[in-house]
Amino acid sequence: MAEAVVLPVIDLTSSDHHAAARSIQKACTEYGFFYLINHGVEESLLQKVLQGNKMFFSLCLEEKMKLDRKNHRGYTPLYAEKLDPRVSSRGDSKESFYIGPLEDAPSRGYMNQWPSEEILPGWRSIIEDYYEGAMNAGRRLIKLVALALNLDENFFYDVAFNPPNGYLRLLHYPGELGSSDEEIYGASAHSDYGMITLLLTDGISGLQICNEKFKEPQVWENVHHIPGTLIVNIGDMMERWTNCLFRSTLHRVMPTGQERYSVAFFLDPNPDCVVECLKSCCNESAPPRFPPIRAGDYLEERIKVTYGS
Repeated sequence: MAEAVVLPVIDLTSSDHHAAARSIQKACTEYGFFYLINHGVEESLLQKVLQGNKMFFSLCLEEKMKLDRKNHRGYTPLYAEKLDPRVSSRGDSKESFYIGPLEDAPSRGYMNQWPSEEILPGWRSIIEDYYEGAMNAGRRLIKLVALALNLDENFFYDVAFNPPNGYLRLLHYPGELGSSDEEIYGASAHSDYGMITLLLTDGISGLQICNEKFKEPQVWENVHHIPGTLIVNIGDMMERWTNCLFRSTLHRVMPTGQERYSVAFFLDPNPDCVVECLKSCCNESAPPRFPPIRAGDYLEERIKVTYGS
């Protein structure tokens, strides 16, 4: 049985920004995961968005499929994706709904899809409010991340956020899956693709992390729920910027026999941003581990693998 990991807790309202940055530096170096408190999103809104999550996924499949995923926005049904392509199962046992930037550009074909007001009255407004709240928390947090790397606090604003690229993903993991000879994962082992992820959960267990992703056998630890917090994890692009100083930690969701709902907010660079090792994170004895890559190209590459296309 997996043991529970004790993750750091970061206070986003700390008056000592440099002390908070030091705590983030330690958390990102040792775990790549931490809890965020005083993040600015009201508890009432957290509960509303979790309830809205349940309301959406309680719709019949025919209604949800009217919003089938296009341009990485919309609904994906059970088993539609496999985050770890090495596993033999048919796909991950979850369904999801993606919302991209609220200021989407129709001229580029980027348009969010929404269920009608008749079906889910007021639902869109709740989701948009949470998107804005998570984006504001992410913007504040990324300033502390910059300080943790001994950069100007606006470094990532200047380099990556013109504008920032945020995606909200509603997630539902069914409780009963039926019998199968395959090993079933709610979300198979993966690291997140972008800069940072802010995760809201409903308190149901299942989330696990592997702190040493290249070590065999892999050791998995349970991440416990702390009410009112957001769970933050570092993504691949931050790992690339920092030459693996900040770790993009492997994680997964295991079925528990209970329905599980969560909401992930992915804060990514602008698609045209070139992600390359920071000069302060490399030298002759520690050269860059990854070549520079355009953020949009990296995301598309990972998404194609995930959906097998």
